[in-house]
Amino acid sequence: MDWIAFSTKEQLEEIKNRDGYSVIFKHSTRCPISAMAKRRFEMDGDLLPSDVPLYFLDLIQYREISNQIAEDFSVAHQSPQVLLIRNGDCVLESSHGDISAEEVAGEIR
Repeated sequence: MDWIAFSTKEQLEEIKNRDGYSVIFKHSTRCPISAMAKRRFEMDGDLLPSDVPLYFLDLIQYREISNQIAEDFSVAHQSPQVLLIRNGDCVLESSHGDISAEEVAGEIR
């Protein structure tokens, strides 16, 4: 799985202005539940179309960006959390044990 490190507010603007889909995975490097959710997501990552950018946000290091994501997409801040963005709108949000690459892929198809 080719993650794009998400570390700037400019990247958030790019995602919001992008046509098509993007995935944001918000991860806490201090949380074992977050690590488990990330591993499960990556195990099924081949279900996702290869042309969909996958952004990985270390929310411990970039908490301000995480808060901006929650505000911009009108979602509650969660960790771990996956957001599927389509044409600037969040069309799917999952957190903790509900995170599933299969569900994200199903929404894209």
